[in-house]
Amino acid sequence: MNNIAFRVSATAAILLALGSVSAAPAAADLAKLGGELTPTGAETAASADGLVPAWTGGLASPPAGFVSGKGYVDPFASDKPLYTITKANAAQYKELLPLGAQALLARGESFKMVVYPSHRTAALPAAIAHKVKEQAAKIELQGFGPVNVAGSTTPFPLPKSGLEVIWNHNLRYLGGGIERTYASFPVRANGDSYAIKVVERRVFSQNMDAPEPNRLLYFVSSIVAPAAMTGGTTLVHEPLDQVKEARSAWVYNAGQRRVRRAPDLAYDSVTDDTEGMRFVDQYDAFNGAPDRFDFKLVGKKAMLVPYNAYKLLDKSVPYASIVKPGSPNPELMRYEVHRVWVVDATLKAGQKHAFSRRTFYVDEDSWSVLWEDAYDARGGLWRVGVHPVVQFYDANVMWYAVNIWHDLSNGGYFIAALGGQEAPPRFNIKGKLADFQPDAMRRSGASQ
Repeated sequence: MNNIAFRVSATAAILLALGSVSAAPAAADLAKLGGELTPTGAETAASADGLVPAWTGGLASPPAGFVSGKGYVDPFASDKPLYTITKANAAQYKELLPLGAQALLARGESFKMVVYPSHRTAALPAAIAHKVKEQAAKIELQGFGPVNVAGSTTPFPLPKSGLEVIWNHNLRYLGGGIERTYASFPVRANGDSYAIKVVERRVFSQNMDAPEPNRLLYFVSSIVAPAAMTGGTTLVHEPLDQVKEARSAWVYNAGQRRVRRAPDLAYDSVTDDTEGMRFVDQYDAFNGAPDRFDFKLVGKKAMLVPYNAYKLLDKSVPYASIVKPGSPNPELMRYEVHRVWVVDATLKAGQKHAFSRRTFYVDEDSWSVLWEDAYDARGGLWRVGVHPVVQFYDANVMWYAVNIWHDLSNGGYFIAALGGQEAPPRFNIKGKLADFQPDAMRRSGASQ
């Protein structure tokens, strides 16, 4: 397997060294969007060794057999595995593997990587792609937040810093508004697990009837199972610049029947229903204020990452077939070679976080974080985030099939957002500001 060298621009290195704020990309570079580069800034061409294919528009329409509302058909069901990586042969593929993958493979039989042909499926609606190019010359990163975004879902298609890559992830196109029901499972080292079912609505500012200034999105989620947790609700008003204005959050406790502010719902606060295996800022792979870390843009590299994981959405596959001791069923996972931006985040001096360092691998096509290696205070590899994506081809949205966080210290893992046994997610929903208020939480809780 050929080694694929990192590519880092000299301009990026200079800007990082000087700590400069971002500036608009050159007109000549922006002219490449939609040609030499995809509409969101990825390289259109295949890699020189052919492991990464050319981008030819993505999976922009449903495959044969798809019926709206009946679940997602796997467009690559006929693909055969190219090879399988195990503990025994992991060294052969070392250059293509994140360190977290090497650590998981070293643990033994519960984790392996079944590798398939690569398909670059990411595709956006034409109007969304047009907005990216229209705004790219106008958007700047001032301090910790972008300005002049004006509806762009890729503010920095030609990133010069790690922070710009992270903002592309945070603002990436997710259909404007999402409503979904999903199941999550904390899985202990001995294999014990239980299901937590959640109903969630997330509406971005552009799809709200009366959005407030400096708002990225509005979010509400409610637990509907098991019975002991039913009714617990979280409400979030997410600022665009969270250093300028802190996140506003509230929680409703069904047992106490009261709503309270949750000022600590950020950074490394533990998400209550994960048995401590996911922090708040790991939801959706990464979210929230980026001010506690220095985000260094290491470069771009072709790597084996979880991709096109349609088997995890198959309605004929029960959750019990996915949730297994040690790791989700590796036969249902799918790994492909794709180019990713590598961003290394180091905790700043004087700042507090359970992680001292985090390495993010961000898909060049969708700007989704596909993998995270996270280190403890002593610098040891601790948590591994595995985030397989699929193209929701009926909505032209690339998003996660599931999210998985492995805890290397105890052998447990947390798998979130399994939706194969639920109604398919709804995209492009609209929202009313009145429905994302503490009073609405209280009314909803009282009615249950």
